[in-house]
Amino acid sequence: MHIRFDAKTVVVSGAGHGFGRCIAETFAGLGARVFGCDLSDRELRETAKAGVVTQVLDLTDRAASSAWIGHVEETVGGPIDVLVNNAGGVAGQTPVPVEAVPDADWDRIFAVNVGAAFVLSRAAAPAMKRVGSGRIVNISSGAGMQASLTGIQAYCSAKHAVIGLTRQLAHELGPFGITVNSVAPGFVRTNEATEKQWASYGAEGQAALVERIAMKRLGTAQDIANAVVFFASGLAGFVNGQILSIDGGK
Repeated sequence: MHIRFDAKTVVVSGAGHGFGRCIAETFAGLGARVFGCDLSDRELRETAKAGVVTQVLDLTDRAASSAWIGHVEETVGGPIDVLVNNAGGVAGQTPVPVEAVPDADWDRIFAVNVGAAFVLSRAAAPAMKRVGSGRIVNISSGAGMQASLTGIQAYCSAKHAVIGLTRQLAHELGPFGITVNSVAPGFVRTNEATEKQWASYGAEGQAALVERIAMKRLGTAQDIANAVVFFASGLAGFVNGQILSIDGGK
């Protein structure tokens, strides 16, 4: 089957770099009308070269996030077909003992990873329900199913919460023809944070990490984008509430 998304509207959060940019570019290459948001105008300008309509947006601003979804629906004259909740990460934080974690740091990671996915899904769901179709794909993490390599308590907890949100929304929205699934990447070097994390392992730690992967290599952003495309495609029409680990086999 040749997968295409012609005339489909795809929204990708965190589209300025890494997974988000690759996901947005991949859908654009498959014919979709793609809208992407991120904090960085500079990074979004690069994403826009693929034909993605971009918007600088702080996803911790719930009103602005909801308004953006409404703007996309108004622009295309209908509902969003595919919503990819990709925005997340460690928000520039590094691991510290649990007793030293500030409230603001904990809240920031939850707002970016879980809050953003909730708000965008809440905003997109009504129009999807009206037409009886839609796909929501949440980017979680291997850290959503076990302890996190980052060592950051809030990140691990937030990614577990993304998986919980995925499963709950799948049950709530399934009767309306909307599927909700999640892609859980293993360790992939895609941005400054993961590069710092990779460097911190040293040569011996890097070799040990790769050795624990059955395929003996790290994944790529395209590996993650391919999984998102699967969930969004007709091939996954009866796949709902599932978590797909893209980690090369551990």
